[in-house]
Amino acid sequence: MGTTEEIREFLTTRRAKVTPERAGLPTFGRHRRVAGLRREEVALVAGISVEYYTRLERGNARGVSDEVLDAVSRALQLDEAERAHLLDLVRTANEERLPRRAVVPQRVRPGIARILDAMSDVAAFVHNGRLDILYANGLAAALHSEQDRDAVRPPNSARFLFLDPRARTFYADWETVAHDVVAALRGEAGRNPYDRALSDLVGLLSTRSDEFRVRWASHDVRFHRSGTKRFHHSLVGDLTLAYESLDLPADEGLTIVTYSAEPGSASETRLRELARWSATRAKLTEAEATTPA
Repeated sequence: MGTTEEIREFLTTRRAKVTPERAGLPTFGRHRRVAGLRREEVALVAGISVEYYTRLERGNARGVSDEVLDAVSRALQLDEAERAHLLDLVRTANEERLPRRAVVPQRVRPGIARILDAMSDVAAFVHNGRLDILYANGLAAALHSEQDRDAVRPPNSARFLFLDPRARTFYADWETVAHDVVAALRGEAGRNPYDRALSDLVGLLSTRSDEFRVRWASHDVRFHRSGTKRFHHSLVGDLTLAYESLDLPADEGLTIVTYSAEPGSASETRLRELARWSATRAKLTEAEATTPA
């Protein structure tokens, strides 16, 4: 899908989510053919002409000012992630030629790896915008041991989520995680529309997973910065962990993700059990590597 179609689909789906009541507009009891706002209502709330908004929604974003985008964002009640996504799409539409995109590093710097390895009680890993896991400390590797069985390297969270049946057991809230992962990938597609590897991933998932394809068509986006996830690990059982996402300014496109347990909780006890198992496995692996054949 080209940028014109992306803008059209995104604005159309956002407009469908806002009712006249939410926008503070009268309905006069008339029968409406659309669930959300009409184009002319968006234009009215945004303070622009219907013709101008119609041109924008049709994907013609050439020369659209930030002030107009701000007004449209307010009219459609876009959140921070949605507004950023709209700006990314419009930026791409206004580029005269394909941008010379910086190559996202696919290897984690040794200094970052040392920091992650020092987090013995916290599961920590680094991923890129496509959700490829590029490095994981021992505890994160143990937490995601099912995902790490994927023969395709590097392991990818979206691929595991939608193509591996074990993911439905591993993620206690699979539906929520699925929505968040697709929304994160949709945002990444807006930021980096010419990422061939991302396009290939979306194509693979769209071909092999109906559930991914339906969610992708919704055009939802969101920032995945912090929250709580529930897991069911085959070794230690149920875990409820808080996650934090930290961008690496020196490595554009890479993010550290950490998972930690509430002090004194059952999840903390189980996470420590998993950490001990991980440490034992690491020692056995090291011993096997140093034992003469």
